[in-house]
Amino acid sequence: MYRVPLVFTPQPEGGYTVTSPVLPELITEGDSLEEAQANVRDAFEAVIELYAEQGRRLPAAISLPASGEILWIETLVDSP
Repeated sequence: MYRVPLVFTPQPEGGYTVTSPVLPELITEGDSLEEAQANVRDAFEAVIELYAEQGRRLPAAISLPASGEILWIETLVDSP
């Protein structure tokens, strides 16, 4: 399990683009927040594969959390 910061950017035509400030290679999208979030796993697996092929290590900022550490997701929500 990794802790990866994600940015969900709403698109004018609908849906969301997902990027990560610590993994610039991670880019995915979805028609809804739920779909975009679900697509992150595949995008992250592709990044892991890319890093392995290039002999690179994943950034320390996404390392496995310490035992007992609480994990959370932060989401910005527009007010109506």
